[in-house]
Amino acid sequence: MSDPVEEAFREQYGRAVAVLVRLLGDIDLAEEAVQEAFAAAVEHWARNGPPSPAGWIITTARNRAVDRLRREAKREDRHREAALLFPGEAREEPPDRLRLIFTCCHPALSTAAQVPLTLRLLGGLSTTEIAHALLVPEATVAQRIVRAKQKIRDAGIPYRVPSGSQLPDRLQAVLAVIYLIFNEGYAASSGPRLIRDDLCTEAIRLGRLLHELLPGEPEATGLLALMLLTEARRAARTGSGGEQVLLRDQDRSRWDGGLIAEGHRLVRQCLDHGHPGPYQLQAAINAVHTDGPSTDWPQVLRLYDQLLHLSPTPVVALNRAVAVAEVAGPAAALDLVEALDLPRYHVFHVVRGDLLRRLGREPEAREAFRRAADLAGNDVQRSYLQARSSSER
Repeated sequence: MSDPVEEAFREQYGRAVAVLVRLLGDIDLAEEAVQEAFAAAVEHWARNGPPSPAGWIITTARNRAVDRLRREAKREDRHREAALLFPGEAREEPPDRLRLIFTCCHPALSTAAQVPLTLRLLGGLSTTEIAHALLVPEATVAQRIVRAKQKIRDAGIPYRVPSGSQLPDRLQAVLAVIYLIFNEGYAASSGPRLIRDDLCTEAIRLGRLLHELLPGEPEATGLLALMLLTEARRAARTGSGGEQVLLRDQDRSRWDGGLIAEGHRLVRQCLDHGHPGPYQLQAAINAVHTDGPSTDWPQVLRLYDQLLHLSPTPVVALNRAVAVAEVAGPAAALDLVEALDLPRYHVFHVVRGDLLRRLGREPEAREAFRRAADLAGNDVQRSYLQARSSSER
């Protein structure tokens, strides 16, 4: 694709699909019409220059859908054709993409289906790109997307934003899917790279979209702030050879000041609501890490106390123990870590190894790092941990 078309594709694909799904009530037909519109844009824009991309793509996709329905000439298709034949330009209604996000993340669909479907319909990623991003076979991704669409159709999953008491629980699923995409980009579960830039970028784009559509939802704001503040440290997280660099050893001058400022502003905005949730508190913790030349660990510990109260999970308790080590010393933290049951989580062994090393218990520390290296799926993390298991620092 030419640059204007490629740029429009990334920015407008999800918007156009959302509009056509509303008009057609058919995800597959909506996707086909939008893809045909972008194919037409390659030729048309090369001759005449790019018009207003969103309006042109949506209107062209609508016209392509009408042509397709006329060719198929079934009764139900004629009804949909009639619905599309209205005067004026087809435009996005504010809730269109929001409806599509909630459809992709409906609880009737598994997480394994929600993630690729969201990347496909809202992000416009191809099956090949999604397979590469998730490190699963392309055929598996294609099968998951097809089955998800079938389930939406066969189960009559509504294309709408849930209202009233349903919204908080359903919103959590949407937030979790976006955060899962970001986490896989931030610390890849396997493969040769520590960071997958494309996944981080796509998750942040979806987070911005959700924040734009739900500006009054503090957890949506908190998730965006959390991703921005984490993304701000990307350049300093690896060394010149691609090796992992821990937070305490990172060159803070390489952090992105613009993203940090935006993230801090969003943290203040969402905490002003007075109802802190897990994403808001994680964002606040990252705001403390990125505020000034060093971390205020007592403040981090206080925030982890709140987070553990809201989300009493072993992983949160493990992260809190890291803060305890900085405030009360490694011995106090090790007692907390030893009480956790996370034998298959490589970060558990990393934290334990670090605390043991700080306490001078070197043989135990090396064994912990060896165990962490065995469990790490990412090549960069594994190499880093193998080096720590054979050194005394």
